[in-house]
Amino acid sequence: MDSITAHLNMLIQLALADNNMAESESSMIYMIGKANKIKEAEIDQMIDDHLHKNPVKVEFQVLTDEQRFEYLYNVVQLMKIDSEVYLSEIRYCEKMAEKLGYQKGVVKEISSKIYADPAITSDRSVLMEMASKFRS
Repeated sequence: MDSITAHLNMLIQLALADNNMAESESSMIYMIGKANKIKEAEIDQMIDDHLHKNPVKVEFQVLTDEQRFEYLYNVVQLMKIDSEVYLSEIRYCEKMAEKLGYQKGVVKEISSKIYADPAITSDRSVLMEMASKFRS
């Protein structure tokens, strides 16, 4: 599985953590897929697999530090994109952070500086430096 497919699968898992994929979450997933030349039908299939409990397992150990941070950033942004943050989503983000090699406290630390609106950019280099302090 290539890294963008793994990335989309992780975002789909997060979007469905509260058993409901909001339109804003779906739009972000499709936007990321389109930007990486993934066909809508492929994304539809990934979502269907997750809905029917046949998700693709995401392998994190092969990711670079930059890729790990990018995943973390997108997971936190997706959690916030529908302006409703559920405890199940926070726990999922913390679980993903740990799988990415971070301590779960990184989610709280950087989430206040990551905006729900993808058009508003954060200073990723500063956030990456902050997140690096939480590497396991």
